[in-house]
Amino acid sequence: MSTRESDQNGVAALMERILYEVKRVVVGQDHFLERVLVAVLAQGHLLVEGVPGLAKTLTVKTLAATMRGSFKRIQFTPDLVPADLVGTRIYNQKSGEFTTSLGPVFANLLLADEINRAPAKVQSALLEVMQERQVTIAGETHKVPNPFLVLATQNPVETEGTYPLPEAQVDRFMMKVLVGYPSEEEECAIVERVTGPAITIAAMASTEELAMLQRDCRGAYVDPSLVQYAVRLVAATRDPERYGIEDVAPYITWGASPRASIHLVEGARALAFLRGRSYVLPQDLSDLVPDVLRHRLVLSYEALADELTADELIERITARLPAPEKPLESHGRPGAR
Repeated sequence: MSTRESDQNGVAALMERILYEVKRVVVGQDHFLERVLVAVLAQGHLLVEGVPGLAKTLTVKTLAATMRGSFKRIQFTPDLVPADLVGTRIYNQKSGEFTTSLGPVFANLLLADEINRAPAKVQSALLEVMQERQVTIAGETHKVPNPFLVLATQNPVETEGTYPLPEAQVDRFMMKVLVGYPSEEEECAIVERVTGPAITIAAMASTEELAMLQRDCRGAYVDPSLVQYAVRLVAATRDPERYGIEDVAPYITWGASPRASIHLVEGARALAFLRGRSYVLPQDLSDLVPDVLRHRLVLSYEALADELTADELIERITARLPAPEKPLESHGRPGAR
């Protein structure tokens, strides 16, 4: 076994131990958990849509404990100001000097609860930190810890008192994950765990180890044909007629940006790592397409009138643009690079 294969097996085993430890507390939500780990490895951010009470906070808090990382939660409200997030300068009357008080964004895992309940100025402050991974307070630059993951939630039920996220800001999120209700069996297990003895979470990895895994993840092999496939999928949302999908064109006002192509490839690398491989397969890309694209499509009035969702349109596009067949034959042969 080569050194790289041995390292890759170690990465997969470590992520499996982290996942096992989280699932001792969190019941079900396998898709959500996998996407959170993908975002951690790919250094992206998640936008999560789901009703209250579906273990979104518990998942992120437990994950932070398994990684010896810090966890902060911000409840977004209409009266929030940017200083409540990033921090501010405080005047000390006794010493006559100003000191910097850093805000809750300085954490490894940050939960922005109901992000659409805060004004645009607060949303912009958070999204600037997500992009730059630093804040500037009174001319001083402060970097957020590494790794840094923002998980922002939206409630799809109650829309009173909310501020819709501008499309340019939503595009900063790597994926949008939809979290649904648990099954009856899963809900029974949830009640038993919550009402039973408290579960102690063991730390499986340090933040330094996680940063090393993130660097290794960027070295995963992506065949050029898969990169082209990701670009074609994203381009098809902008110009469906060019790819022979004329029936989709009336339903999409604006398609996904090139950032979607980047996030597709980066996410596929992370997903391949989680699955114990150092190279990306077409299935890795295909599995992530709905999560990466659904929040980036601006639907037309025709789509709303016909009650079509972004997921249904994405399904039509992927059905007409099949993934390349056997793109990794040379990479998979013994002795190949």
